Amino acid sequence: HVQLVESGGGSVQAGGSLRPSCAASGYTFSRSSVGWFRQAPGKEREGVAHIYTDRTYYADSVEGRFTISQDNAKNTVYQQMDSLKPEDTAMYFCATDWRGMAWPPHSGDYNYWGQGTQVTVSS
Repeated sequence: HVQLVESGGGSVQAGGSLRPSCAASGYTFSRSSVGWFRQAPGKEREGVAHIYTDRTYYADSVEGRFTISQDNAKNTVYQQMDSLKPEDTAMYFCATDWRGMAWPPHSGDYNYWGQGTQVTVSS
């Protein structure tokens, strides 16, 4: 049984930082790409960042502010989020088991998803 558990979200003021993490059980992250997505109320799910071995991708909206990293010993992926803006407010999800071919992966290319962690940035 595969389970992804996100944690580390929270509420911060604009300009602040958070470091959500995604821990996996029943699946080894090093086998596949791992992605972070976010979804705000009334908006479509958006791909934020992906990591696959030494390859990373960032959406333009977070480039230079977010950093995705992976600790294979802990089977955990992190997303360091700095210089947060109110528009970063969303539920953040991690996903893995990439079944697609294109890079960066689309949400439909991932087979396993976590339940999400809420990030709220106030102005």
